Amino acid sequence: MTPESGLPALLEPYEVASEKAEEFTAKGHTVLRGLATADEVGAFRPAIEETTARLNRETRPIEARDTYGRAFLQTVNLWRADETVKRFVFAQRFARAAAELLGVDGVRLYHDQSLFKEGGGGRTPWHQDQFYWPLDTDRTITLWMPLVDLDESVGSMTFASGSHRAGDLGGGDISDRSDAELGLLLEERGLTPETHGALRAGDATFHAGWTLHSAAPNPTGAMRPVMTVIYFADGTRVCEPSGPFQRFDLEMWLDGCAPGGPADGHLNPLLWTRRR
Repeated sequence: MTPESGLPALLEPYEVASEKAEEFTAKGHTVLRGLATADEVGAFRPAIEETTARLNRETRPIEARDTYGRAFLQTVNLWRADETVKRFVFAQRFARAAAELLGVDGVRLYHDQSLFKEGGGGRTPWHQDQFYWPLDTDRTITLWMPLVDLDESVGSMTFASGSHRAGDLGGGDISDRSDAELGLLLEERGLTPETHGALRAGDATFHAGWTLHSAAPNPTGAMRPVMTVIYFADGTRVCEPSGPFQRFDLEMWLDGCAPGGPADGHLNPLLWTRRR
C-alpha cells in the first residue's frame, strides 16, 4: 500500500518466466496469470468504472450502433482524469513486465483505454492495433486485464499466432471489412487462432501491436470490464502519419511530438527503465 492513498503500490516485480517471453516473441501474445491479485484489482476497480461512466459518451442502445459500437464501450486516457486510475496505469510492475516481454530496457505510455463489453455486446472484428499508430517501431505491446473473473463464455481475446511478424496486413480500421478481409487472410496463410481462455481478475494478456486479434461477443447479462495499457519501447521515434487515423493519433496521443523526432512528449512518460 502507498501510505498517502491506501492503494496498492504495484511496485513489486512480477517474475516473467523465460517461456512467457519466448511465447510472446514467437506468437505475438502471451498471458501472465496473477499479474495483479484480486484484492489489488478490487482496490482500483471502482475508480476505473466511475471514470469510465463519467467520460464515456455512448448513449445509443446496442441495436442502434454499428459493428464497432456494438463491440465495446471504449474510453481513453483515463489516467488524465483520475489520480487513482493514474496509479494503476503507471504501475511499475505492469510496465516492467511489458518491457521484459518486449526485450527492451524501458517502456513509455502510448495511452490507456477501458474496454467494457456490455451484456449482449457484439463481436470485436479482426484487426491490428498498430494500423493506427504513427510509431517507427514494432516494439509495441498492449496489456489487457479484466477487472472481474471471465469464464469461458466470455473469455479472453483470440489471437492469430505469428501474425505480428508480417507487419501491416492491410485490414485497415476496425470494421466489418477488416473482419472479412483479415479473417480470409488468416485462413489463406494458415495462421492459427488461439485464445488464453478463462481469466481471473488480475490476469493479463499481452499482445504485440501487429498481432491480429478479435474478441467474442458477450452472451451474458453482465458487463465485461477490461482495462488496457499500451506501451512502446523507450527511444522510439514518431513516423510520418500514413493516413487520417494516424494523423488523429499523432494529435491525440503524441501531442507535441513531431514526425522524425522522439516519442517522448508529456503524454508519453517513461513508466519503467532498467537504467535507473
